[in-house]
Amino acid sequence: MDKELKPMDKFNFLIGTWKLDYKVPESRFSAEDSGEGEGSCRRILNNRYVTFDYYAKLSRGEGSAHAIFAWDEKSKIYRYWWFEDSGSFMEAACDFLDENMLCLNWRNSLLVQTFQLIGPGQVMLQMRYPLNKNDYEIVLEVLFKKKK
Repeated sequence: MDKELKPMDKFNFLIGTWKLDYKVPESRFSAEDSGEGEGSCRRILNNRYVTFDYYAKLSRGEGSAHAIFAWDEKSKIYRYWWFEDSGSFMEAACDFLDENMLCLNWRNSLLVQTFQLIGPGQVMLQMRYPLNKNDYEIVLEVLFKKKK
C-alpha cells in the first residue's frame, strides 16, 4: 500500500461538515455584518478534487456557493474555483504554508484568503485586503466548527 502523501491529502483538516459563524467588519467592501451558515468539504473523483459547498445567512442577505480545489501537476500549485448563486465566480492559486494553513491568492484581485486549523475541529477562514504596504485589513472572518 502506498503510504506517500498525495497532494490532496493536505486537505484532511478541512474535510467534514461545518457550522459557520460569519463576522464581516466594516471595510471598503461592505458594511459590518454577521451571520451563520453550514458547509461541507468532501473529496470527489478518486481524491483528485476537494469540493466546498456552503450556505450562509447574514443580517443583510443570504447566499450559497460551490468551490473546487485541485492540484495542478504541471505547475505544481493548487487551484481553486469559486462559484456563487449570484452568478459571481473567481479563481485563486493556493498553497499550504504548513500542514495547518492554506493560503489563497485571488486572480485579478489583491484579496488574500487563508484557511487555518486553530484547534481540534475548528478552522478560521480570513479574507484580507492590503491596508498599506505593511498591513492588511480583515474583510471577512468565518469560524468553522466541525459538526459531529
